[in-house]
Amino acid sequence: MDALAPLIAASMNAGTPLMLAALGLLVNEKAGVINLGSEGMMLVAAALGFAVTVHSGSPATGFLAGAVAGALLAGVFAWLTVWLGANQVACGLALSLFGVGASAYIGMPYVGATIQASNWGIPGLEHIPFLGPAVFQHHPMVYGALVLCAALGYFLYRTRAGLVLRAVGESPESAHALGYKVRRIRLAALLFGGACCGLAGAFMSLVYTPMWVEGMVAGRGWIALALTPFATWRPARVLVGAYLFGGITILTFHMQALGVPIASQLLSMLPYLATILVLVLISRNINWIRINMPASLGKNFNPNS
Repeated sequence: MDALAPLIAASMNAGTPLMLAALGLLVNEKAGVINLGSEGMMLVAAALGFAVTVHSGSPATGFLAGAVAGALLAGVFAWLTVWLGANQVACGLALSLFGVGASAYIGMPYVGATIQASNWGIPGLEHIPFLGPAVFQHHPMVYGALVLCAALGYFLYRTRAGLVLRAVGESPESAHALGYKVRRIRLAALLFGGACCGLAGAFMSLVYTPMWVEGMVAGRGWIALALTPFATWRPARVLVGAYLFGGITILTFHMQALGVPIASQLLSMLPYLATILVLVLISRNINWIRINMPASLGKNFNPNS
C-alpha cells in the first residue's frame, strides 16, 4: 500500500494534462471542428508559460499566459478554417509544426532553467493515511481538471447552450436555419479548446516537470486527440482514459526503475502502443463510432452556400 499511493498520485499528475487538452478538443469536436494542432499549442503554451513564470515569479500568471497563447493560436486556426474555409486537417497539422518551431525559439533562453516546485495539499485531508499522499496532495490544477470535467458534462447535456453547441456539430445547416450563429459558436468552441490545451502545456512545464526542455510535450497532444474517440465524446470517459494513459506512462518509469529485463526503448513506446491499440479496437465497430461521433465533424460550413 505504501508503494501504491505514490503510483496513484503520479498517475493523476500524468493524466491531468491529457485530460485538460482532451476536454478542450472534445468541445471543438462537439461543435463539428477537428483541430490537429493540440501538440503545437501545448508546446507553445509550455514554453511561454515557463518564461512568464521565470520573469514574474507567479505560476498563476504563467498558467494565464499559457491559456492565452493556446487561445490565440486556436483563434488563428479558426480564422483559417471557419471563416476562410481552409482544410481543417491541413491547418491543424501546420499549427502543430509551427508550435514545434515556435516553442523551441521561445524556450531557447530557458533551457536548463528550473522553477521552485511548491508543496500542495488539501488541509485536513492531506495527512490521511494512504488517501492523503495518493489523492489529496496535488496541485490545484489537478482538481481544477476534475471540476472542469464535471462542469462540461453538465453543460453539454443539461443546458440549452450545450444543446445548441451539439446541434451545431450535428447539423450546422439546421442550426443556421434556426437563427444560430454557427461560425461564432465554432469560434467560441475553438478558443475554449485552445485555452484548455494551453493550460495543459503550462501544466507540463510548471508542475509535471518544472523546467523547460525542447519537445517536452512528447506526443501528449496526439494522445489527447486519441482520447476523444476513445471516450466516445463523453467528458466522464475522458477522465477515465486520461488516468489510464497517465498510469501506463508512470508504469513504464516504475518498470525501468525496478530493472525489468525489457529494453527501455520498448517501455517508452508503451503509452503510444496503447493509444494505437485502443483506436484499433474502437474502430472495429463502425456503427458505434457513427452513432457517437458528431455528424459534421471535420466539415466546413458556409452560411452563404
